[in-house]
Amino acid sequence: MTEAQIFLFVVTSLIVIITPGQDMVLVMSRSVAQGSKAGVATAAGVSTGLLGHTALAGFGLGALLRASEMLFVAVKVIGAVYLFYLGAKLLRTRQEELELSGAGSSSLRALFVQGAISNLANPKIAIFYLAFLPQFIEADALHPTSMLLALGVAFAVLTFIVKAPIGYGAGALSSWMRARPKIQVWLHRISGGVLIALSMRLVLERRL
Repeated sequence: MTEAQIFLFVVTSLIVIITPGQDMVLVMSRSVAQGSKAGVATAAGVSTGLLGHTALAGFGLGALLRASEMLFVAVKVIGAVYLFYLGAKLLRTRQEELELSGAGSSSLRALFVQGAISNLANPKIAIFYLAFLPQFIEADALHPTSMLLALGVAFAVLTFIVKAPIGYGAGALSSWMRARPKIQVWLHRISGGVLIALSMRLVLERRL
């Protein structure tokens, strides 16, 4: 890749990453609810999920998802069900639980896993990778698969570089929220409602 191609890839990737979406909502909601570390852990999980999509794109799953309506729907439903589960769990949060636990918090490991699964279970990302990354690979490249994998890793790293600080910054509100359980209950409910809405949106998504 030339320097111009690398610059174009980085700029385009940053624009895509900054655009609000399912992953950004998850990172920010976890950060505000549980603190800066929670936001960073969720961002790390999302970025790890992207590494999984990178590997899958290398093995051609993105092409299969594009070609097979049944496979696309299956993966989409799994992702929607998982988001619905997370949203419903937040909606059921009670003030008493928050007061007893201090924050109704999940462990950083659990948040990391949630971020990774939420990302991996979104078939649109797999198709996006297959459509987006090859645009930066020259037609006469000797090792196109290796280039695709390298670009995918770079995109995942850029995602963490962008979303981790956003999650960390949003966490500045968490201590104020934790001191006010009633407000936090409503925050959980709003976040849960947003995740359920995203699950519904994912169900209605069509292939590119």
